[in-house]
Amino acid sequence: MPKKTKKQSKPLIGQALLTKVKTLKDLTRQEKAKVCGYYKVSKNGTASISVMAFLNAVLDAEGMNLDAKVDSKKKLGKHTPTYRIRVQSNGILLIGNAYTKKMELQPEDEFELALGRKHIHLTQLGQE
Repeated sequence: MPKKTKKQSKPLIGQALLTKVKTLKDLTRQEKAKVCGYYKVSKNGTASISVMAFLNAVLDAEGMNLDAKVDSKKKLGKHTPTYRIRVQSNGILLIGNAYTKKMELQPEDEFELALGRKHIHLTQLGQE
């Protein structure tokens, strides 16, 4: 027999959600989501709890936006830098345009190489 649940109320958001979550310390995520209104009641009366919607609402209430858009002025070209480079077949290490733009480097800028055991440090000459 399907599990009956009370009629669904509007889910909590913002500060009301954060305040309620703080009072529910001993409950699981699913239980907290249900108490805060993040569930749907099906035609047969069973509750379907939406934990992801609940967690997203908590993040939004905390002011965290994980889907933030990148400002077009901050884009560094066609590709997002990965901060990894490979030695080419001719032995050259090529630092891409995205990195030089981000560091605001100009043609003729000079660097000093310092070799470590497993790394290379680049220090720009003429910088204080």
